[in-house]
Amino acid sequence: MNGVLCIDKPEKMTSFDVIARLRRITHTRKIGHTGTLDPMATGLLPVLFGTATKACDLLPESGKRYRAGFQLGVTSDTEDIWGSLSPVDTPYPEEPAVQSALNSFRGEIMQVPPMYSAISVGGKRLYQLAREGKTVERQPRPVEISALTLLQYDPETGRGALDVSCSKGTYIRTLCADIGHALGTGAVMTSLRRTEACGFTLREALTLEQVEERMDAGTLEDSLLPAEQLFTGYPSLKLNEIQTRMFLNGVRLDLGRIHGADKLTTLTPWRIYSHEELFLGLGQGFQEEQELRLLKFFIERNG
Repeated sequence: MNGVLCIDKPEKMTSFDVIARLRRITHTRKIGHTGTLDPMATGLLPVLFGTATKACDLLPESGKRYRAGFQLGVTSDTEDIWGSLSPVDTPYPEEPAVQSALNSFRGEIMQVPPMYSAISVGGKRLYQLAREGKTVERQPRPVEISALTLLQYDPETGRGALDVSCSKGTYIRTLCADIGHALGTGAVMTSLRRTEACGFTLREALTLEQVEERMDAGTLEDSLLPAEQLFTGYPSLKLNEIQTRMFLNGVRLDLGRIHGADKLTTLTPWRIYSHEELFLGLGQGFQEEQELRLLKFFIERNG
């Protein structure tokens, strides 16, 4: 099995739990994922099978999209509903005030990572220090919120939901907590569902039960998406028959002899296709040396 399988991760499972379950279902060991989801989070988890697992360190920086529930009038040590909660005695704001508060969180912002996160400080994960009752200073980091929409809000209960498109490394529970701080009410995240990641959407995802059903029916491989879809953000280059054969043998190709190479930027990897339009893998153009070099194959090769 080679390719990408989009999974709709259930709540209370870690990403590693999902991988372990898929290994049991598919009897396949070579499985990886494109980035973890917290146990509280549900939704899209692209899982890599076979040759697609080689993509982990080559994935382009792509944004993610979430639907997040929040509750005003309360704070939490974990910034979500699963933590130790402390009520904040202040009236809930009306919807226009919430809409106004969102304005300062759109675009590039600075965000302080939460203590309950996997960031390492002094050789220890922050969440390990937090469980020991310790708090350490964390430096703000730039993140980008490319879209932030209030989907619903009830001023009677202080509950609402956000649609968030953001850069990698953004903590949505911290975003909710910061919005609550800006409103003077405090806030915690009550739910989180990832709807887009790595160029895939939740519409393409299967539940673990559906995976099991398709595995039993012998149709699961039909649900695998090609690894090349992970790299649609990179430019593509098609080789002729001789160049294809040389590239497959690891030969560095002369950029000046490859049609269209002069129009591509060398700042990112390139998707390399054979003369028969088969996705071979990723290559990198080196302008000074005028060479195309192999980065990684994504096809099964004999021998």
